[in-house]
Amino acid sequence: MRSFLIFWAGPLSFLWGWYFLSYYDLSMGMYFFSREMHDLVFTIYGNILGIAPDSIPPLVARACIVDTGLVLCLIAFRRRKQIIAWVKVFRANRAAAARTKPAAAANAALAYSKELSSAS
Repeated sequence: MRSFLIFWAGPLSFLWGWYFLSYYDLSMGMYFFSREMHDLVFTIYGNILGIAPDSIPPLVARACIVDTGLVLCLIAFRRRKQIIAWVKVFRANRAAAARTKPAAAANAALAYSKELSSAS
């Protein structure tokens, strides 16, 4: 599972790292990260796909979001027993806290009223 996540997150981080560095022309002296290379790459992809080069980044972003959702669903499916156990513990803790809150609030109000009466 760890290697699966590495092989999923690695290319995504490389792609988006290159995209934002080249988009903002933070080339650090390398042509690979220049805005000129950025425009050239998207012009080539636009010509190959037959669409405007400006419409490619949102399509890629949408594809990355869908892929990320699929990966997270796969991870959740593989760990569903642990997730179900965590949800049960979380709900039990919330129910216990809800039962003790009114008593704690009443004790705090009583202590506050005692402070007010002793201050006068």
